[in-house]
Amino acid sequence: MPTDRKPFLLDFEKPLSELEARIDQIRELAEENSVDVSEQIRQLELRARQLRQEIFSNLSPSQKLQVARHPRRPSTLDYIQYISEQWLELHGDRIESDDLALIGGVARLGEFPVVMLGNQKGRDTKDNIARNFGMASPGGYRKALRLMEHADKFGMPILTFIDTPGALPTPIAEEKGIGEAIAYNLREMFRFDVPIICTIIGEGFSGGALGIGVGDRILMFEHSVYSVITPEGCAAILWKDATKAPQAAEALKVTAADMKNLGIVDRIMPEPLGAAHADPLGAAEILKQTLLQNLQELSQLTSSQRRELRYQKFRQLGVFAEVAA
Repeated sequence: MPTDRKPFLLDFEKPLSELEARIDQIRELAEENSVDVSEQIRQLELRARQLRQEIFSNLSPSQKLQVARHPRRPSTLDYIQYISEQWLELHGDRIESDDLALIGGVARLGEFPVVMLGNQKGRDTKDNIARNFGMASPGGYRKALRLMEHADKFGMPILTFIDTPGALPTPIAEEKGIGEAIAYNLREMFRFDVPIICTIIGEGFSGGALGIGVGDRILMFEHSVYSVITPEGCAAILWKDATKAPQAAEALKVTAADMKNLGIVDRIMPEPLGAAHADPLGAAEILKQTLLQNLQELSQLTSSQRRELRYQKFRQLGVFAEVAA
């Protein structure tokens, strides 16, 4: 888990960082001079906790987008390595390549043997380039399908983790059938007999997210975002001005609360105080317990019941009523 990298502060986190730095300074001075300031420290720590709560309970959609993209936010591999046992990563689409932007393998989660897969961003510039910043190629989606077919064949639940700004937007990806690969995954995920749980752990945009996003249960961390297009892309199309991304984020209804209200996600998972990047291990434990609970519930259903519920879930999305003028 990303617990030892240098701090990366978002603009709205700076007042909190300044207060915490002040607490550390007072504590050091007190130790050097053998002065008891425990009560003052306690009051300042209480104020810091209150400030953190105030900040993260009143984030705008554009601020939540910043949190979802935080470089220290736990990735798919971070979560997999914490929540699972006997993790074995599998590689290749058996056609052409092994896409590092979409990883997967077999593991054990509690009592359940499972297949886990998801988008994987890099930890630094070099790693991000190797992983295409989490934007999967056609080979990535075909690898994901191969792993999901393996899971279905051997009766293992499928767990997917979504964290991508979209599919790889290059001419080569188009030539190799990125749209077909995503569409094929969408169709095939509806027919699998095993339980499928999809979790938005960071940002989930465009067809790049949907390519591994058809499930019996759709979970979402409270500071994650999910939409048909990135706010920057939306702003560029509508206003020819990417700087209007905050306005687009508001209009797109990208937050977890919006997704729950629209019936797109089934459950919002709370994040530790200060968001997942402040306490990755705490976030991973929340994810693990939520997944286990949902697996227990879904395992009580027959495969035909799950397929029907999955189908009806997505058929009901986007329902509208026409009203005569």
